[in-house]
Amino acid sequence: MTDTTHAKIVNQLRALVLLSQTEEQIARTRVSQARTDAVRRELTQNADNATERTRLITAELRELGGVPDVVTPAVGRLSAVLKATFEQAEPIEEALLQDLTLEHQLLDRATYLKVLAQRAQLPKVERLAEGLVTAHKATVEWLTVVLAEEALGGPAALQPTPFQTVAGVAARAANAPYRFVANRVNEVLDTAVQRRQRVEDEVSQAADKASSFTDAVRETLTVGRSAALRRAERIARRDGNRKAADAAKAAREELGDVSADELPIKGYDSLSTSDAAKAVKELRKPHDIRVIIRYEETHKNRSSVVSAAQVALAAVAKEAVGVES
Repeated sequence: MTDTTHAKIVNQLRALVLLSQTEEQIARTRVSQARTDAVRRELTQNADNATERTRLITAELRELGGVPDVVTPAVGRLSAVLKATFEQAEPIEEALLQDLTLEHQLLDRATYLKVLAQRAQLPKVERLAEGLVTAHKATVEWLTVVLAEEALGGPAALQPTPFQTVAGVAARAANAPYRFVANRVNEVLDTAVQRRQRVEDEVSQAADKASSFTDAVRETLTVGRSAALRRAERIARRDGNRKAADAAKAAREELGDVSADELPIKGYDSLSTSDAAKAVKELRKPHDIRVIIRYEETHKNRSSVVSAAQVALAAVAKEAVGVES
């Protein structure tokens, strides 16, 4: 093994320690965003596995004569903390894309390390690199599927934080159909006032000031939310504005504010937990799965049913990105 190859291997091991430490901390911050207990357990296990990978890489680094680095772990933790802080100002898809970038870098470096180890005839380092490649390929695949779930309309395995939700709304603020529905909701509320069907003053005032559809919905959550959206939908359909009516209905579905007869599974409310989970797994349309998840989370909130729906959505997402189940 030449001195140059040795130096390259040591440099890659040091970089992998830093990135693995960051990966661990990010996985731990994602635990609180897990939608189901199964995802929460998976993320916790991923974080623990990253800790073990860091230990193995550090041990190999010492064995090759690399100077033990007491600074790198702290830098890794700091990097993860800073990332978690700054990403609060971004939509969740941007945060996940950054996670994916980190995993690709880990995968690429592990692959490079494997080739270096082969050239240097260091079978132990090669085996370590192979293990890293396998682990990071799996994580890349998982993140790709989560992003596909989000692209399909979600709900994805990871939920956005409140700040990320606001950031996502801001990024979509130019969506014309939603602006139309916001105006329609306000018109309905104003009409209700004129007809002496006034809702509470503070709700009406807040709705009048709403600058976007989501803001309007939030301000009318406590009083008249369902009535306002349903009436907006009804008026839009009467006027022949199908796009606006569909947008109003989509808003209700996103809030879980639908009746049992609007669900894609007939007789859903009468099904037992096990039967409901079984029926959900048979759904193949992202929209149908999404409606069930929102309804379940808003009404019965049975974790096993939500998990079954998440599995169904993940299967659809895998098919969309060409990942084998």
